Amino acid sequence: MTAFPFGAVLFDLDGVLVDTETMIGELWQRIFAEQQLHLSLPEITRLTSGQRFDGVLTALEQERGWKAPEDFLPGLEAHFNAAFTHVPALPGAAQTLQALRDAGVPVAVASNSEHHRLHLKLRGAGLSALVGAHAYDPSYVGGVGKPAPDLYLYAAAQLGVKAQRCLVIEDSVPGARAGVAAGATVWGLLAGGHALPDDEAQLLALGAARVLPSHAALRAALNVS
Repeated sequence: MTAFPFGAVLFDLDGVLVDTETMIGELWQRIFAEQQLHLSLPEITRLTSGQRFDGVLTALEQERGWKAPEDFLPGLEAHFNAAFTHVPALPGAAQTLQALRDAGVPVAVASNSEHHRLHLKLRGAGLSALVGAHAYDPSYVGGVGKPAPDLYLYAAAQLGVKAQRCLVIEDSVPGARAGVAAGATVWGLLAGGHALPDDEAQLLALGAARVLPSHAALRAALNVS
């Protein structure tokens, strides 16, 4: 068997391992409508994909002149926490994690999700045991999320692997920027139902080495099964 080409594989979460992006889009749409902000699902995907809450609110203020009321963020936290008690794993995600584990390849999850929701999503999708303790959010790096490289650099260090030897699996522009800035090899994975027509071109333009359509294609590319 050919030697595995990477020292570790670092996964984003939403849209890469769990299929929450459609749920999230519809949830954002309802929340925004309560604030008289009527956005289409493609607009919401563009605004929110790979972003933390503060980044979404900053973008809305800059683009639409809308400033969140003082009680908005606590209500947002409550809405999202309630939504993720059960989430679907993306087809083949568990098989990919298991195949990498069987091959002895270290894996980690690095997500912009808030700490509690990150673990809520992994448990809700039945993936916690396959990821183990290596699930990281911005709270591990002083609150700095993607597109900064800090989160991927930290995850690589926790696995004892240089970031330059890691493969990052991403579906969003901020995530791909973070992986490239960390010095990792980045592959795009557009396996969720939220992908937009220009997503592949954007990921490649940012420096992704390739873009794959499914976990089955990812396992084939990595020669694990």
